Amino acid sequence: MDPSDHKHFTVIDYVVFAVLLAASMGIGLYYALSGGRQRTTQEFLMADRNMHCLPVSLSLIASFQSAVAIIGVPAEIYTHGTQYWFIGCAYFLGLLIPAHVFIPVFYRLRLSSTYQYLELRFSKAVRICGTLTFICQMVIYMGVCVYTPAFALNAVTGFELWGTVLATGLVCTLYTTMGGLKAVIWTDVFQTAVMFAGQLAVIVVGVQKTGGVSEVWRKVGEGNRISGLDLNPDPTERHTFWTLGVGGVFLMLSLYGVNQTQVQRYLSSRTEKEAVRSCYMVFPSLQLALALSCVMGLVMFARYCGEDLSDKLGPSSTDAMVIYFVMDMLQGLPGLPGLFVACLFSAALSTISSAFNSLATVTMEDLIKPHFPAMTEARALLLSKSLAMSYGLLCLAMAYLTHLMGDSVLQVALKIFGMVGGPILGLFSLGIFFPWANSTGALAGLGAGLSVAFWVGIGSIFTRSPGTRPLPPDCRVDLLSDNMTAVIQTAISRNMSRPSGLKRFYSLSYMWYSAFNCFTVIVIGLIISFLTGPMKEEDLTPGTVFPLLGKLLCFLPEHLKKKLCCVTPLGHTLSSQRTQPPQCKESNGSAFRQEDGPTEEETESFLPDAYTSYVEHETAV
Repeated sequence: MDPSDHKHFTVIDYVVFAVLLAASMGIGLYYALSGGRQRTTQEFLMADRNMHCLPVSLSLIASFQSAVAIIGVPAEIYTHGTQYWFIGCAYFLGLLIPAHVFIPVFYRLRLSSTYQYLELRFSKAVRICGTLTFICQMVIYMGVCVYTPAFALNAVTGFELWGTVLATGLVCTLYTTMGGLKAVIWTDVFQTAVMFAGQLAVIVVGVQKTGGVSEVWRKVGEGNRISGLDLNPDPTERHTFWTLGVGGVFLMLSLYGVNQTQVQRYLSSRTEKEAVRSCYMVFPSLQLALALSCVMGLVMFARYCGEDLSDKLGPSSTDAMVIYFVMDMLQGLPGLPGLFVACLFSAALSTISSAFNSLATVTMEDLIKPHFPAMTEARALLLSKSLAMSYGLLCLAMAYLTHLMGDSVLQVALKIFGMVGGPILGLFSLGIFFPWANSTGALAGLGAGLSVAFWVGIGSIFTRSPGTRPLPPDCRVDLLSDNMTAVIQTAISRNMSRPSGLKRFYSLSYMWYSAFNCFTVIVIGLIISFLTGPMKEEDLTPGTVFPLLGKLLCFLPEHLKKKLCCVTPLGHTLSSQRTQPPQCKESNGSAFRQEDGPTEEETESFLPDAYTSYVEHETAV
């Protein structure tokens, strides 16, 4: 971008931005010096399992609503219309299933890391593979989250790119290292409020400067940016109702069902009911966040339709568009540009601080503690803080590589979650829903899922046509003859350019990645499990299987139930498992009451040897 076109901050804007960073640091310092002063790994990594549902729910929102979403979603709406808004339909099942399936399983097992579940259900090898897969996913995604706002800000305002990246990464690393999960959750609460305030300020001022609500609505209507319900079943179509509303459910499950960043917040709740309630409370807030981002995209279109900004913004025009719009609308209103930039960096800080803490947790609990069960509490705490800081520095290194990716930041982020989060979701689903799945099948399924995921993902990059630079969106497409001509030309070009054979396979919509890779893991895992000998009931750890099949298959004869439905319901204790035969009829709703779950003493009796010291530590704390 030409330096003469850069928008500039005033002193007040710098002050507002600095206050955000200082407040985040202050929260971390407060929790480092108050309460238990982060002297135990239980407090540092799990917030003493004493958090209420409101801060947990706001932290769940902040972890998902990253700077990638704040920049990417309005740019998506500006370029392609409101079709992306239908992903809100996926939020319902994407939060209902975790609340009633994943949270009960994980919470009653008293886990610190979700990957401890994989050892309880399968084996230590499966746990380590799952942990390493999650670490790779989050390290790559952190780079995108840190780099995106810094890059967009640099393109529009001339902010020093790597200075901004370093400031974001270091501040986040420091308050996460000092204050632990409590600091992360409460800074998320503060940063969520800043995010909503910043977006709302931009929308209000933007609508006013564009001519009012009626003028905005007229322009987006004439510009054909209000998308209807697209029921095209073609899985290669980028966005349809099916890709967003159905494929989006699996994306949400990979985020809110099994992702350590989110599950760690559920497990920090005081009770299971508080954890479930926090999951419910996320739904309206996520819908509000999505609505604000989509409305901002529509206001951007109404303001700039017919204008070609690519010369001003350069090759980063799509991702830098939101920052340009904000600085253009709020220029001359001291403090408001700084508020939105604070909003943007709040989203980045909340996401990467959550990632730092969760990565430190899984590394400590899954890769280090099982091999050093006699480690003292003081040394474990020091190592946990060192891990959080190390991942912060690694995040900065990954940010340097992010600029090599060619897609929009929104698409890059969702591809990462689909390519890596999909197989992880499949691995947990295999263990939770299919009692006969064994360790060999789980390892084979995860390997197959990751292989297919990267095959399709990398193939889509290499087979992507370079294309031409898109024309600036036009405000008026209401002439029937011109509109029909455009539709016919688009249909002809699609049919002529429609890929075939293997290229069509690579053209799978990125919104289907999670579902496709999840089912690949489940199918391959079940096939290998049956070939190598399915798991027997006596080999299952109580509480690790959700009795879904017991409810679905109760119409089968009794002898088939005993073969297929060999699972003790979650609410049954270890003693009941030893004295009662496996029957589907026991898998009723009453088995899921919180007070019926296994106690810590009963849980201790069936944990593998590697967990003995862990449970002793839990009891002592």
